[in-house]
Amino acid sequence: MTSAAPAREDLFAHARQIADAVLLEGYVLYPYRASAAKNRMRWQFGVLVPPKWPGAASEHSLQRTECLLEPRGNPALHAQVRFLHAQRRTVQRARADGTYETVDALELPDRVVRPWDEGVTEQVDLAVEVSRLTGDGVRLPFALPVHEESEPLHDGGRLVGRQLRRRERVAGELHLTATELDGPCRVLRLTATVRNTGDWSGDGDADREAALPHALLSAHLLLGVTSGAFLSLTDPPQWASGAAATCRNAHTWPVLAGADGNARTVLSSPIILEDHPRIAPESPGALYDATEIDEILALRTAALTDEEKREARGTDDRAAAVIDLADSMPPEVLERLHGAVRALREVTGAAPPPASPRAAAAPPDPFDGGTGGAPWWDPAADAAVDPVRDRVLVDGTPVGAGSRVALRPGPRRTDAQDLFLHGRTAVVEAVLHDVDGGVHLAVTVDGDPGADIRREQGRFLYFQPDELAPLAAVEDT
Repeated sequence: MTSAAPAREDLFAHARQIADAVLLEGYVLYPYRASAAKNRMRWQFGVLVPPKWPGAASEHSLQRTECLLEPRGNPALHAQVRFLHAQRRTVQRARADGTYETVDALELPDRVVRPWDEGVTEQVDLAVEVSRLTGDGVRLPFALPVHEESEPLHDGGRLVGRQLRRRERVAGELHLTATELDGPCRVLRLTATVRNTGDWSGDGDADREAALPHALLSAHLLLGVTSGAFLSLTDPPQWASGAAATCRNAHTWPVLAGADGNARTVLSSPIILEDHPRIAPESPGALYDATEIDEILALRTAALTDEEKREARGTDDRAAAVIDLADSMPPEVLERLHGAVRALREVTGAAPPPASPRAAAAPPDPFDGGTGGAPWWDPAADAAVDPVRDRVLVDGTPVGAGSRVALRPGPRRTDAQDLFLHGRTAVVEAVLHDVDGGVHLAVTVDGDPGADIRREQGRFLYFQPDELAPLAAVEDT
């Protein structure tokens, strides 16, 4: 007896929470006003422009995702392309003669309306049997027509203006192929290419602002398999590490995104994520700025002046929702944002001996106790620890200050700055031990013009032993 294959909505229900955050990352930033300088340069992630536009050389017209799929039987693959379609909004004031004039702002009792590019969510779906993806694969072209609409603006019952909205034609294609790889298990390398196929060129002199209505914005891809599992490219099983290394991704990165750790769903995003990303359960709603924390944004937004809130409400429905969220957030919800404990670590062992009455009479001095005046967290407080002379075994080789190593940032590190250093060589400056027993190696990267300054200031890059590969043992100088 076999169970029914899960529907596409079931496959993507959990991943879409993360996909929505990717879709709207940076959509509108605090203070959520169209006139704010930081909201004038928009759409920084996943922008796929028409290939005939001359500026396409500085942007991209396609995304390429390659990942590994371990199918069971002949499952169906569900693919979902998601992006924003820029809807350009023009504001006009009504004249006494019944005509309209375009203006930079129109003040209403509850809001200030300005020109703005609204983001309309678009979605393209494809379901296909995996067996059909070999060879030339499957292509799904799609096109969105020009759309125009007008919305009257009233002050009380009096017509004072209107908003004109226009979406330009956007065309694209999803191309899916699969190649079976040699190995101990049946594994397919799945390739998914999302491209802008529009023919808009802008007459040769159009700038980025003119190209955006013809682009796919914040484009990303969801993939789900009804039977089988995707393999992590960040931390693949050892038997598949060679195959994972052959995958080539361009302008996007696939991560496992199934609920409860299952591997039937992948999110390929223009923003670097880790496998199985999650939305913090304390988050009360979208604030569109992942570089800040919700608590700070909520407090700052609530503290905006009434005039600033009027303009934010006129900027966009999403911006207006942020203002309403901040104004209506109860204290208990705000308190939850102040901090959260994600995990607890059990500490076992013999209890410390009871303090003598004399010792209890005065609090301990962190700069006392035979440490030579150093606080307890300073390496000088422990004679058994010496960052310059200590060594740690890496692949059986003692590594310490002066050793040369190759950098191999591991799956725990998803910061782009670390990933950019993959394969670079470096010199170990110190071996450091933290209070939890962890070991960290401070390094300076070969060819870094600021290495001498880093040494003088003691500002290094830090990696754990399993993120390094020794090149040669170098004696201390």
